[in-house]
Amino acid sequence: MTKTNPEWAQIGARLRAAREYLEISQDEAASALGITRSGISLIENGKRKVNAVELSRFSQLYSQSVESFTGSHDVPPLPESVEALARAATKLSDDDRQQLLSFARFLQSKQSGGGGGT
Repeated sequence: MTKTNPEWAQIGARLRAAREYLEISQDEAASALGITRSGISLIENGKRKVNAVELSRFSQLYSQSVESFTGSHDVPPLPESVEALARAATKLSDDDRQQLLSFARFLQSKQSGGGGGT
């Protein structure tokens, strides 16, 4: 039985959190990364070291920096409502995401006083 390494466990926990945030199954991640599902499980549980190439692939798949997984770059936590909005936005079409972004910018401009009338 493979022992859990604390550093590997931290990276694995961050990878699991990113995968779950994006609502990607281990099977989907495994298929996209060319790793077995059991390999994903071992990595996420800190029982298998992830190499640099794999970590780069995780980074691309999860749209996060390698540093966010290694802990060398702290990422401030997002409010739950922002996380929920991001999860919902991933299921929208590109056009709908652009409209959502435009609306968010409109709301920002209103708050900063820049949304004056026509």
